[in-house]
Amino acid sequence: MSSSEDTETPLLPESVREAVRFNADGLVPVITQDAETSEVLMLAWMNAEALGITLATAQGVYFSRSRQELWRKGATSGNVQQVVSLALDCDGDTVLMRVEQSGPACHTGTTSCFTGREITDA
Repeated sequence: MSSSEDTETPLLPESVREAVRFNADGLVPVITQDAETSEVLMLAWMNAEALGITLATAQGVYFSRSRQELWRKGATSGNVQQVVSLALDCDGDTVLMRVEQSGPACHTGTTSCFTGREITDA
């Protein structure tokens, strides 16, 4: 998914743009959480365009730092994210997105990108 494929890309509302503190690369981290269980599913990044599309479509859309392009969660796997809510943290520099996840959230096939990857049992 690239902006050239979307001829009518939704703009990020000015009130949201002013509230979000994008980093020097124009990105903001997004913690994606299961709306029903509160399990953290993944961490990804959004630019203003991805956040605008996510708000307009209620589907999880992110920005790939490695590919330098937008990607819609589930576009190839079918494991889509229906957005239930979006919130900013107190500094406006992190987004919490609560979703209804269809299938595994991780590209490895696990429920969460953190499943089975504990580094300590503190």
